[in-house]
Amino acid sequence: MVPGLAEAATLTKEQRDAMTPDQVIAMLKEGNERFRTGKMQEHDYLKQKRISAGGQFPAAVILSCIDSRAAAEIILDTGIGDAFNGRVAGNIANDDLLGSMEFACAVAGAKVVLVMGHTACGAVKGAIDGAKLGHLTALLDKIKPAIDATQFSGDRSGKNDAFVDAVAATNVRNTINEIRQRSDVLAGLEKDGKIKIVGSMYHLVGGKVEFLD
Repeated sequence: MVPGLAEAATLTKEQRDAMTPDQVIAMLKEGNERFRTGKMQEHDYLKQKRISAGGQFPAAVILSCIDSRAAAEIILDTGIGDAFNGRVAGNIANDDLLGSMEFACAVAGAKVVLVMGHTACGAVKGAIDGAKLGHLTALLDKIKPAIDATQFSGDRSGKNDAFVDAVAATNVRNTINEIRQRSDVLAGLEKDGKIKIVGSMYHLVGGKVEFLD
């Protein structure tokens, strides 16, 4: 399975184009398993830099949170040139990120849009608790619909880690729905079978990326 090369070299156009969206998802899952079990590939980043300097052929675009503990490239064991990465607190989809994802798929040829939330998300906790701070206030307002949409019995406050994680998963699903509703480009590519839009949750404890149904 690409890119399981001895030197973990960056993807070529031929390798990327030969993959289906399902194969790209499988590649990401295998990368996370390597990360989780401590068997990551030996990346020659200088070689990857040289190879990719003349062009890039990423297989996926990943929309994830800015949390310093959730670096997608590392926890999915990808190298330079393998994936586009957009990061914003709470992994929301605003106009700029939608445009970036449209470029990644419609222009650059990425096969998968992966929205990745994570456990113990501070942005989600802030939305639950009604935190207010400059421009952050408006950002957290975009997460708030996931609070009411989350079915949960028990303490529905930011002090309850289980509730925070449940809202984070709902927020991932809401972001996927927003991508499909607001981007005719991405929705059309998915309808034609050229890409898949999927969601996941990264578990800070254990390191597993759980793909959501």
